[in-house]
Parts: sequence; structure tokens; C-alpha cells
Amino acid sequence: MGQYFITLFLADKTPEQKQEIIRVFMEAYNYNNGAKLTEHSYIGNEFVSTVEYHLTTNGMFYKSRFVWAGDYADKESDLEENLYHIAHRTPDKFLAPPVKSTKEYFYIVNHTKKEYVDKKKHKIIHPLPLLTAEGNGRGGGDYHGKGEDIIGIWARDIISVEKEIPDAYAEFLCEFEDS
Repeated sequence: MGQYFITLFLADKTPEQKQEIIRVFMEAYNYNNGAKLTEHSYIGNEFVSTVEYHLTTNGMFYKSRFVWAGDYADKESDLEENLYHIAHRTPDKFLAPPVKSTKEYFYIVNHTKKEYVDKKKHKIIHPLPLLTAEGNGRGGGDYHGKGEDIIGIWARDIISVEKEIPDAYAEFLCEFEDS
């Protein structure tokens, strides 16, 4: 079966907090896309661009903890569900903003790890969904190929999308291929 993904903007988490707090989630269906990871994870996709926009200084969730959550991802600790299913039980957290462009924003920045990815180096596969995905490799439509071992390494980190590289951040090189 195919695995479906949604994007989640998460609240900051304190050490004593056991559960994640979902600020909002977005779904690819609202942008005429399939929900499988490889159906929408490409450069120029309106869903991905709209998600990115909300991680810019103009967006509602600049420098937010962020994850592309799959419905086959691991369950949350102490819970019987994963983030995908928890989000769908909270429809008041659903967000479907209008399409936005991020053509002038070239850098995906991970503030947790002090790294960035230069989107200009990616022609087809968009790195944001893959680097923040949880549950990849467990269903149809997941990404398989070059760079598969780094899928999800930025999940739940503090992410933004920027016009310029922040000082003292290292470039994170990743290569993904169109299958």
C-alpha cells in the first residue's frame, strides 16, 4: 500500500513535555497533488513552495520545528499513534493557505544543526520533503535511490527558508535522483 504524508509545524518542545504540540498541518491534496512522498517532492511544486513560504520571514511559521510525517511512521512514545494520525484527529489544526512562490528563496536552513541546503543545486527532487520526512521506506510512493540513507535527518528540527545563508552555517550536501 502507499504511504501518505502531511506537513506539520510543531511548537517548541520543553524537556518535561511528553507529547508534541501540533501548531498546524497541511496536506498535498489541497494543491492538486498526491500525498505520497514522491508525488509532490519536486522543485517547482506548488504544495512544497507554499509550505516553504510559511517557513520564510514572511510566513506564519518562520524558524519552526517541522516534519513531513508519513502515516506509516513510528508511533509517538507513550502513544498508540504517530503524528500523521494525531493530526487527523485534530481537524481544527488543518491549514490550506493559498499558493505562494519561493523562487527568490534559495536556502533551506536547519537552525538546530546550523546547516543549510542550496536549492539551486537541485534540479528535480526537492530536498525539504526528503530531509524532514518520517516513515520513508515503509510504503509505496516513498523515495528510494541516491541519498536514501539521509531521508528524515532534519525531521522535527527548527527549519526556515532564506534568501541568504546565515553566518557560520555549514553547507549540507545532499544528492537525490529522479527515479
